[in-house]
Amino acid sequence: MYAVIKTGGKQYRVAEGQKLKIEQIPADIGQEISLDQVLSVGEGESIKIGAPFVAGAVVKAKVLAQGRHDKVKIFKMRRRKHYQRHQGHRQNYTQIVIEAITA
Repeated sequence: MYAVIKTGGKQYRVAEGQKLKIEQIPADIGQEISLDQVLSVGEGESIKIGAPFVAGAVVKAKVLAQGRHDKVKIFKMRRRKHYQRHQGHRQNYTQIVIEAITA
């Protein structure tokens, strides 16, 4: 069984037992969360598609860690103009594991 969920402005296809990193959410490590923005649920040949969300569908997950991704370096340069700009960015994330999908 799998589901397509929406969190942090992104969509993820998840299955039970899967680990993934999502945009940071305010939750403690070890806390169970429920993701109720489920766009579709599928099992084998059958699939339920919501408009926009599947009614009554919930994905239960457990928070494993809070952290930051590797640094992304931004470098801008205009040749022959003596212009260089360096910038870096580290995005926060929450690592979760999917425990149950109910539809």
